[in-house]
Amino acid sequence: MTEADYGTTIAVPIHFDDLDALGIVHNARFGVLFERALIGWWAERGWSFAGGRPTRPDAYNVIREYSITFHAPIVGTGRAAVHFWLEKLGTTSADYRFRFLSEDGAVVHAEGRRVNICLDPATMRPAPWSADARTLVKALLKPSHHSGQFEVSAHRTATA
Repeated sequence: MTEADYGTTIAVPIHFDDLDALGIVHNARFGVLFERALIGWWAERGWSFAGGRPTRPDAYNVIREYSITFHAPIVGTGRAAVHFWLEKLGTTSADYRFRFLSEDGAVVHAEGRRVNICLDPATMRPAPWSADARTLVKALLKPSHHSGQFEVSAHRTATA
């Protein structure tokens, strides 16, 4: 599996039920596969669900935006590499970018974007990410193209 200079790369299994009638990964499965990679990363660091409840307040978040562009099909079962990073962290939002790669990193199968919004479980309104989560995700932040610095926004995002 390939490693990137920023973010992380996680191998995800491709099962038979991920495939469509042509034997390629069905387009709708890419969102699920990305979710499994992302949740796995967070769970290894203590942010998950137990008994149907989030283990930390930041685990209570929703998807605001999701987009994906397909470049080459993933054929058959096996494994794919999911490279993902945080492009920008706002007060209540997390702007993830991702790429589905062949295990050796030679083929980019798809790439996309997903924006999550942290919610207050009592009000269902956007809530700021905790200081602990903000510290943790610095490992996923992509350096800014212009300054070599990491971009962490302190201004409030529009409500979901």
